[in-house]
Amino acid sequence: MTRIPVKTAQEIGLMRESSRIVAEVLTLVGGAVRPGMTTIELDRMAEEYIRAQGGVPAFKGYGQGNRFPATLCVSIDDEVVHGIPGPRRLEEGQVVSVDVGVKKNGYYGDAARTFAVGRVSEEKLRLLGVTEQSLDRAIAQVRPGNHLHDVSAAVQEHVEANGFSVVRDLVGHGIGRLLHEEPSIPNFGAAGTGPLLKEGMVLAIEPMVNAGGYEVQLDHDGWTVRTRDGKPSAHFEHTVLVTQNDAEILTR
Repeated sequence: MTRIPVKTAQEIGLMRESSRIVAEVLTLVGGAVRPGMTTIELDRMAEEYIRAQGGVPAFKGYGQGNRFPATLCVSIDDEVVHGIPGPRRLEEGQVVSVDVGVKKNGYYGDAARTFAVGRVSEEKLRLLGVTEQSLDRAIAQVRPGNHLHDVSAAVQEHVEANGFSVVRDLVGHGIGRLLHEEPSIPNFGAAGTGPLLKEGMVLAIEPMVNAGGYEVQLDHDGWTVRTRDGKPSAHFEHTVLVTQNDAEILTR
């Protein structure tokens, strides 16, 4: 049986701080997204800010063997997640997903947003809107006594009703002292199943939504995940606390 950690008030206070930095990084980076900007410039900007706030980039050096080399995951168009920043320049009409994690005082925060680069197609704008809405609907299911897969089902229902697909091979996760804790949070499933949510649990909920089919593949770099059909993808994520009555978004 999955044991989901329940956080103390002190631990939640520390997670609020790391999550605050995460939210501020996404605001900073989002404001810099424009045609001509390189993905490594966004990455440097994020790392400088995190360190200036007394935090540590959670993703840099993450993994075993093939360690992730950067502060941000920057994923463009058909890249779903875990894109590695480099000299690539953003181009008008692209969508770019930015995922960032911060560790401070031993506790983590994690969030992601997908941004439009300049003017983008109506279909891409709709993809971004539906993905963000699916996250909002998932968070609305976060309350004591609900089941974990109530969260999952809320994502799937909204995404598929709008003609898009949820990635099956990647999941959200618990978060706290570790970047990835129990439980795994799929973006599809049957409402009324899975572990019961309890006050003090902290969840990183992250719909990853494809404009086409849900199948994905891993690039040769061992990190970048992209859609198999080459169609664009969007990714939104928040770190969310289960409170006495509902949810508090720590990375708001």
